[in-house]
Amino acid sequence: MIPILDVSGLRVTRGSTHILRGVAWRVLPGEHWAILGANGSGKTSLLRALTGYLTPTSGRVTVLGEVYGESDWPELRRRIGIVSSALAGSIPPEETALETVISGRFAQLDLWVRVTRADRTAARRLLAAVGLGRLADRPWDLLSQGERQRVLIARALAARPELLILDEPCAGLDPVARDKFLAFVARLARRPRGPALVLVTHHVEEIIPAFSRVLLLRRGRVLAAGPRRQVLDSANLSATFGARLRLSRHGGHTRLLRR
Repeated sequence: MIPILDVSGLRVTRGSTHILRGVAWRVLPGEHWAILGANGSGKTSLLRALTGYLTPTSGRVTVLGEVYGESDWPELRRRIGIVSSALAGSIPPEETALETVISGRFAQLDLWVRVTRADRTAARRLLAAVGLGRLADRPWDLLSQGERQRVLIARALAARPELLILDEPCAGLDPVARDKFLAFVARLARRPRGPALVLVTHHVEEIIPAFSRVLLLRRGRVLAAGPRRQVLDSANLSATFGARLRLSRHGGHTRLLRR
């Protein structure tokens, strides 16, 4: 079985600063992972290394069977979908939801290629799948934050990725919008032949049951990695965030409390 991701001995050092320290992590087909850590723990740097935007100092990174430094990484990126609030700022305010989704098929921002009827039909189908079919012609700047996040998922899915990275997708969402968005992610995780999902967050309550495995990062190191039920406990989370915390589970929901 070829891993979706296989990282070993990953180190990233810039000057005297150690950003990632010997990270080892493997994602197998059929697994959905959450990466949890405090601000500055190395979450963003790990994502940038996985997508070829940050050159490792040492170690080995294999994504979808391709090895960093030995493969065409720009081409590989077409097989990886990314949903990030950082991307949202690069979308023209007047661009419609439909155009934003189509742009994902061509891995472009500010779409300029000639669009075919088939492109539009496929994009409308994806918008319907994320529950936004009625908003296809609405400009980006008139979409709510929750609607934008779902448009970005549809955009990422337009390229039929094998791996979908959700980089703090709930940032800026109110509690109701967040719950609706996470419910959609849960449905996405259940799709047959859907992409492997990696959720990056610093909120334990966003790690819904669909993410059966968790990677905990602290100061650039892997503190723990494995099945959700084994990794998410009060001791590990206290170490992850450097505070005395207690994990509370109730009705299928989890949250952290200060001791």
